Amino acid sequence: MEKDELRILAENLACPQGEKGIEIGEMMNETNIGMTSESIKALLIEDNEHVLEIGHGNAGHLKTIVSKAKNITYTGIDISETMHFEAKRLNKEWELQADFVLYEGKKLPFQDETFDKIFTVNTVYFWEEPVAFLNEIHRVLKDSGTFVLTFGQREFMEKLPFITFNFTLYNNSEMEELVSESEFKRMKISEKQEDVKSKTTNETIQRIYTVLTIKK
Repeated sequence: MEKDELRILAENLACPQGEKGIEIGEMMNETNIGMTSESIKALLIEDNEHVLEIGHGNAGHLKTIVSKAKNITYTGIDISETMHFEAKRLNKEWELQADFVLYEGKKLPFQDETFDKIFTVNTVYFWEEPVAFLNEIHRVLKDSGTFVLTFGQREFMEKLPFITFNFTLYNNSEMEELVSESEFKRMKISEKQEDVKSKTTNETIQRIYTVLTIKK
């Protein structure tokens, strides 16, 4: 891919926009489904819980979440207007259980201790003030709640040609240090790997990623 194509891809990975954004949203859902599924599994969702997803994309995985237990309510929040409306369109079947919120990326527009479970996949690279944002997540998570943060490890991500455009990368120790600077107190690291199709070459590559389970 040419430099301009890589820049457009990177911009749409951070915030999908327009028809190209819808296309990339579909691709992200497909290529990230393994990471998303492992994140959902790590949440250990139980009956009557309220789940928040930060950066939901097109939320093609919503059925998996609401079917994990009885009477689950889901809130998805995203900075992309394109993904906000696309997720609503694709998930009309779940509109009584699911709510989608558009926001500016820094302050979570919810009351303290609103959610039982919170998760996010492949968004941490774009957080402008990561410690402050972690503290926002801490604020809206119930005391007994769980936050799962899933990210591609630096070693893997550095091989991708589009990460030169405004991605901040982390290895496990860097992420541990980042979380320790926030108000969160406990975390468990689970390292994973999977074969996925490259976003730029269609070749199969081995992704190394981390599922970080965090508690207050």
